[in-house]
Amino acid sequence: MAREECKALLDALNKTTACYHHLVLTVGGSADSQNLREELQKTRQKAQELAVAIRARLTAALRDRGLGAEERAEFERLWVAFSGCLDLLEADMRRALALGTAFPLHAPRRPLVRTGVAGGSAGVAARALSARSLRHEAERDFDVNDLRELEREILQVSEMVNDMEMKVNVPRWTVQARQTAGAELLSSVGASSVGVVSVQERTGPCDVSKALAATVFSAVLLAAVALAICVAKLS
Repeated sequence: MAREECKALLDALNKTTACYHHLVLTVGGSADSQNLREELQKTRQKAQELAVAIRARLTAALRDRGLGAEERAEFERLWVAFSGCLDLLEADMRRALALGTAFPLHAPRRPLVRTGVAGGSAGVAARALSARSLRHEAERDFDVNDLRELEREILQVSEMVNDMEMKVNVPRWTVQARQTAGAELLSSVGASSVGVVSVQERTGPCDVSKALAATVFSAVLLAAVALAICVAKLS
């Protein structure tokens, strides 16, 4: 029961981390906005909540001396997958911090994507203010406060990783995978392989007599062409 629960939580963490990675890549681009920064904040906090829950369950299971060898091996595999997921999350959080610092929302900056908008600065500013949300205007310092909070959360994730390694010693190179590398890719193309086999069964093997006849016909044709060229040169 605990193992299945850990698997479900880890699957949710993987999806949340992948979503966060996708959002981080848009920081500083044409789609960057306060809505994006808020979504980034919610996503990374959700990932950290899942990480805390997974760490507690995996730590309790791996420190249980009465755990069977097969169960321990499975929990160690989950532990390694969880550690790798945390490494990716921390790397994306650091990337988000760097991009958020380089491209603040409410400070004069050079745009990453030039839109071609031209005109007097007063007119452009007036149009921007008329289209700006009142909620965003009230939360003008949101990105600054969020970056400070992001710095603290990065330290918390780093401390979580160090604490895990201190409590449970599971070297990654000692954990063996249950399936060969690329097995998930092979399973995804299984349906297409079945389709190819069925087509081959319908067409059947190559007819040797037909192949031989085609080869002889090609040789005769080439000889005729060569003979015609020689006759033309002699004449």
